[in-house]
Amino acid sequence: MPVAQRRLSWPYALIDRFWRALVTWALVLDLIGVFFFAISGSLLAAQRGYDIVGSLLLGSLTGLGGGVIRDVIIGVPPTAFAEPVHLAVPVAAAALVFFLAHGVERFSRPLLIFDAAGLALFCTTGTVKALEAGMNPAAATLLGVTTGVGGGLLRDVVANRDPQLFNSSDLYAVPAFLGAAIVAGVWFTALPNFATVVIAAVVVFVFRVLSLRFHWRIPHAEARSNRRGESE
Repeated sequence: MPVAQRRLSWPYALIDRFWRALVTWALVLDLIGVFFFAISGSLLAAQRGYDIVGSLLLGSLTGLGGGVIRDVIIGVPPTAFAEPVHLAVPVAAAALVFFLAHGVERFSRPLLIFDAAGLALFCTTGTVKALEAGMNPAAATLLGVTTGVGGGLLRDVVANRDPQLFNSSDLYAVPAFLGAAIVAGVWFTALPNFATVVIAAVVVFVFRVLSLRFHWRIPHAEARSNRRGESE
């Protein structure tokens, strides 16, 4: 190979290595998010007295549900089925909770932190996938939020409890809307898409953690209606 051609091929090889490493780390982060979401589903199953099969099913719904809904709406094969490694994660989560339920329950606060990280990752990457599929920014934002909160909504509905998404003392969906809107808003600008996703994910994570720390919440519609009744 001529020296000039070697010089030209070297940067491309370096870029290719970097991209492969990036994709690998993105997959690892995705699997970590799935794992901790699945943990929350399996913990709820343990609290409800479900057996190991129920724990596995509820954990799988929580960890994979949002992504499956997103892919079905877009019209592509769900990533959870196209890459079978995703299916192994809820199995590991269910096994962990089944054998170490009491030990895992002690780490509720760290699990909330990892849940916030998973929410940040899924709502932003879900928005990116929707935009890449040709959706408009508004629709992509909604689908990104669905990716982030869909699994938890399925978990709560199947477990027959009030969905955390509608918890008046929690801002679970608001950070997801913010992150998805940031990604959709700057998608068509000159900013790098990867940098945008990282920045938006950090914003969502910080917002979520602060809302847990300081108990931020949206004003109650019922309280406002009561005030109107009292004033009349």
